[in-house]
Amino acid sequence: MQMRALLVIDMINDFLDPKGVLFCGEEVRAIISPLQEKIKQFRRDKNPVFYLCDQHEPEDLEFLAFPPHALKGSWGAEIIPELKPETIDYVIPKTRFSGFFKTPLEDMLLKLGVKTVCLTGVCTSICVMDTAADAFFRNFKIEVFKDCVGDFDKEMHLFALKRMERIYKAKIL
Repeated sequence: MQMRALLVIDMINDFLDPKGVLFCGEEVRAIISPLQEKIKQFRRDKNPVFYLCDQHEPEDLEFLAFPPHALKGSWGAEIIPELKPETIDYVIPKTRFSGFFKTPLEDMLLKLGVKTVCLTGVCTSICVMDTAADAFFRNFKIEVFKDCVGDFDKEMHLFALKRMERIYKAKIL
């Protein structure tokens, strides 16, 4: 059996809590429960779980496109309490949309023998899709759990799922 890793992308307070700076909406909170089950399943099957979390410095250039959010050390940058990582999980801060950009993710996946990355989290059309692109460029197989990804823009969410399937050869499950 090939090793799979679950990537939990940006499930942080600023995106999932109604008080968050870039709250994705109540509808997106519906992904929390199925994601809890996926996390339990991956842990039970001894497959690694990676939390990829936005963490920005106050002068981050991303704030030219989006309001300041997920400031390093802030409540907004914390993983939501419903998905609290365990000591066996990996938490990787990121400063750009892709979980691979200037992070140790690729090296860690390769050391663990991971061949397939399973994507979950928010936003489907931004960080999830850009992480899928970088996974594809690094020759990982990609799976996306449709009930575990969400976006503040339904049209862009559907576009991203279609693009990941067609362009990055992701299996949409």
